[in-house]
Amino acid sequence: MAFAGPPLFVLDDANVDGNEPTNTLEAKLAAIIEPRLESMGFELVRVAVLGRERPTVQIMADRRDGSQISVEDCQQISHDVSAAIDVDDPIPGAWTLEVSSAGIDRPLTRVKDWNRFAGHLARVETYFPQDGRKRFAGVVLGADDNAAKIRLDDGSEVVIRHLDIRRAKLVLTDALIEATATPPLAN
Repeated sequence: MAFAGPPLFVLDDANVDGNEPTNTLEAKLAAIIEPRLESMGFELVRVAVLGRERPTVQIMADRRDGSQISVEDCQQISHDVSAAIDVDDPIPGAWTLEVSSAGIDRPLTRVKDWNRFAGHLARVETYFPQDGRKRFAGVVLGADDNAAKIRLDDGSEVVIRHLDIRRAKLVLTDALIEATATPPLAN
């Protein structure tokens, strides 16, 4: 993988042994998808597989240069990635592919996301209770390879291991919109 940090995929079950899972469907898909995205100038943000009868594979991507992803980019990714998934065939039967940008109120899945969006509000849900709770909301303080840190409304700081995070997502605020706004074009 191109960068260190938490897994790039959404897990259905908690990872109780503390090791990064490599045999989940999401992990297999990430291994297929990530090199293709990198060769196209994109980065994989998240892979999720939803549903059972006809599963939907959701891919979120960013441009490596930080610029906005266009509809045409999503179409290009969809075409290339669907062909690669078809060749490797990790999903039995019919499936649907959805490709999107991570968006403004994006999930926080990588160490670089936690550090890039330090100072912004986020909501975090863990697999297991920490100090009697599984849901946290506060200001992102950054992360290292092992854990992310947020400051809660009461001023206390919480450190949560990446492997314990079920999901984390930025909260849409005016400050976040301003921070992620595309600079105006020069006349």
